Amino acid sequence: MKILVTGAKGFIGKNLIAELRNRNYNNIFEYCKETDTSLFDEYCKEADFVFHLAGVNRPKDQSEFMDGNYGFTSTLLDTLKKHQNTCPVMLSSSIQAELDNPYGNSKKAGENLLFEYSKETGAKVLVYRFPNVFGKWCRPNYNSAVATFCHSIAHESPITINDPSVVMNLVYIDDVVEELVNALNGNENSVGNFCEVPVVHTTTLGEIVDLIYSFKKSREDRSIPDMSNSFAKKLYSTYLSYLPKDQFSYDLTMHVDPRGSFTEFIKTPDRGQVSINISKPGITKGNHWHHTKNEKFLVVSGIGVIRFRKIGSDEIIEYFVSGEKMEVVDIPTGYTHNIENLGHTDMVTIMWANEYFDPEKPDTYFLEV
Repeated sequence: MKILVTGAKGFIGKNLIAELRNRNYNNIFEYCKETDTSLFDEYCKEADFVFHLAGVNRPKDQSEFMDGNYGFTSTLLDTLKKHQNTCPVMLSSSIQAELDNPYGNSKKAGENLLFEYSKETGAKVLVYRFPNVFGKWCRPNYNSAVATFCHSIAHESPITINDPSVVMNLVYIDDVVEELVNALNGNENSVGNFCEVPVVHTTTLGEIVDLIYSFKKSREDRSIPDMSNSFAKKLYSTYLSYLPKDQFSYDLTMHVDPRGSFTEFIKTPDRGQVSINISKPGITKGNHWHHTKNEKFLVVSGIGVIRFRKIGSDEIIEYFVSGEKMEVVDIPTGYTHNIENLGHTDMVTIMWANEYFDPEKPDTYFLEV
């Protein structure tokens, strides 16, 4: 299948083309402002499907709205008619088409042109009125509040919010691309005369900003956003794509003593926390038990033994562990336990606990195994 994508270097175009290639659609005609215009005629002649994503939304002069959103659509359709090519055409429009402003009027004019073209030629047309689209590769300080806020907060630049209560409807770029690929295969989500991305997130400007600031702070408190919240998950992925190139990494606080070190890595409110424990050769750590707190130990480097003794019993249970075998050992409640490094090098253990460490209520009681 030969696919023509106009606006190929734009936000949606770049994401769409990347995913089409992931799915082995390799015959893609990419058309943008820099493309040799002589190729456009050939592309329109050969295309089996057209994603018309090109458009103007931040012109220097308002007259460019109509030229870019109506005029180029007219040129595209005229060229397809010239070659009697009635392949399906998808149009990227906007919810602004419902409003009486220069941008909305130009988008509405492009929609009407496409519907008239369909009546004249019988070609299948798919008109998407996108709300605010967010995700990776969106240009900040242009026409996306989410992109601008993510970029500014990641780069520690000030932001201005005039009204945090403003309600926004947003669609995530991966959901947009998934819908467009479905449309390519004849499975578009049609609602009346238009098509829609089925997953829409509704939130306020203030909530978006609060979330982004919490993402930035998560490096300090070692937290992870609530990934069961689909919008927070998508926004977090978007935020990370705007990190400065020299700030992909961040330091953790290592609690070091002669026995080794203990470092908290990740904390979550509902899935506990993950820490990294390093023990020096011959060192034993632990010798305590818990009422409710439970843990999982995974030795990833070195060799050692984890010992258990049930409270009130003299029986000692031993599990020998090694970085050569990925084996998780559960630490049940009501058992005092320790871990000893039996090797000649540092032993590294990943430790998961079902709750944050709370110094006011540690639920940890010293008792020799």
